[in-house]
Amino acid sequence: MAADPLVSVIIPCYNYARFLPQAIESVQQQTHSVVEVLVIDDGSTDNTRETVAGYPGIKYIYQKNQGLSAARNTGIAYSTGQYIVFLDADDWLLPAALATNLKVLQQLPELAFCYGAYTAVFDDGRRRDFYPPTSGHPYQDLLAKGNFIAMIATVMFARWVLVDYQFDISLPRCEDYDIYLRITQRYSVAQHQSLLAIYRIHTAALSAFIPPMLGSALQVLRRQLPVISTTEEREAYEQGIAFWETYYVKEFKKSLAAGATPPYLPTMAFLLQYAPDTGVEYSKWRFKSAVKAGLKMGQRGLRRLGLIRPPMPPLGGVRAGDFHRLTPFNNDFGYGRGGPVDRYYIERFLAQEATNIHGRVLEIGDNAYTVQYGAAAVHASDILHIDDTNPRATFVGDLSQAPQLPDDTFDCIILTQTLQFIYDFRGALATCYRILKPGGTLLLTVPGLSPLDRGEWRDYWYWSFTTNALQRLMTDFFADADVTIGSFGNVWVATAFLYGMGLPEMRESDLNYYDPQFQVINTVKAVKPQLNA
Repeated sequence: MAADPLVSVIIPCYNYARFLPQAIESVQQQTHSVVEVLVIDDGSTDNTRETVAGYPGIKYIYQKNQGLSAARNTGIAYSTGQYIVFLDADDWLLPAALATNLKVLQQLPELAFCYGAYTAVFDDGRRRDFYPPTSGHPYQDLLAKGNFIAMIATVMFARWVLVDYQFDISLPRCEDYDIYLRITQRYSVAQHQSLLAIYRIHTAALSAFIPPMLGSALQVLRRQLPVISTTEEREAYEQGIAFWETYYVKEFKKSLAAGATPPYLPTMAFLLQYAPDTGVEYSKWRFKSAVKAGLKMGQRGLRRLGLIRPPMPPLGGVRAGDFHRLTPFNNDFGYGRGGPVDRYYIERFLAQEATNIHGRVLEIGDNAYTVQYGAAAVHASDILHIDDTNPRATFVGDLSQAPQLPDDTFDCIILTQTLQFIYDFRGALATCYRILKPGGTLLLTVPGLSPLDRGEWRDYWYWSFTTNALQRLMTDFFADADVTIGSFGNVWVATAFLYGMGLPEMRESDLNYYDPQFQVINTVKAVKPQLNA
């Protein structure tokens, strides 16, 4: 066997050009470097072709839209590697992924594939690691316990097995579960516990996909009936039917409890088939909700339009309740009650601008946000700290006076909740402009309405900033067209924040209402102009 065998990484892409650079670059950063990358454009209408063109050496294959299975099969046909990995365009690999799986397959050449663990990243920024269960009978366990392999990017296939086993283009879903079952029914596979990849979970319309996902899973499972040959396998099959039904009913109930309102008729059909008691209760709830909504629609609609206001208490009739006190509930920005309210806005802003956190990134104090929102798109992460007490700092000094920071160097600067501590804040912004690359982005957050720090930064809190101040200040350094100002807050959020209430005590609908009279957090996205050609 070759000492450094070629691994083919096949990336199917359908209108996911915005995610594609992170996927491609994660392959280019692998510790095993003998790799070919194939992007199979499955009829995209976005700029997938142009995105791939920016990466020399990538094999680009275009086909009319035929679906994920067909795109993967096309990749197999055009690839030349001894081993094959399938990476979805919106996911990415960790640096040692290929080397880890390759070591297992080279030690045991009879294996059809091996697989490991992954980290799921959700739309709200949460992360969770998933480790595969130890399995002595992979085929039997896949029958009984569902698709516990889950993420296909954790799987490395030996090329020889994909000559006979390809993806079924008739399956719109669960095509990976199908191929795992067909292969493990005949060949040996192996698993390990190393984290290999990042799986991006899109949760926006999850409830709408649950009924068809259950149907596809049961369809794939029932295909195995003709080849089941033992009593143990038959029992595992029956367990699998119960597993999938229980799993998806549970997930559907969770989505409903979280406030999802999928189409009524498909929802009722699903619930009445698999959870009739819940279906009856859900039907009653929807009916009552509709009646209440109808009764309230007039007044609420007028309030939303701003034509009427909620009734105000009369003079002397305000009930202060728990707020009738001279000290806050918590003196540490709400950390003692579940975390600061303002972090919701800071992290929402960074999540919205995550595509700008790439390349070489400088963050002040630490690099937590660089890691959280930049992930594999970040090639180099630098930290500027005011003194040398931080051993991870790559630069030490005051941002307002920092000649040690090189010109035109950083693709992104993350400057959150720091400018208020810098007396010469204009000097700090001048430094940011100087050290950004042309086309680089400054992501800045500052307090508007906020308690002051009582701890180590008490003597250094100088400023608060309004949106008007930021607009004038930023355009002194950046062109007006390249500056985007944002703002968050309202009177309730400001009051809760000043009193030290924690984020878990707030309702998301309250957090998302904005009143410019009460600016709790203000944000800036500023882009340094490109050099003239």
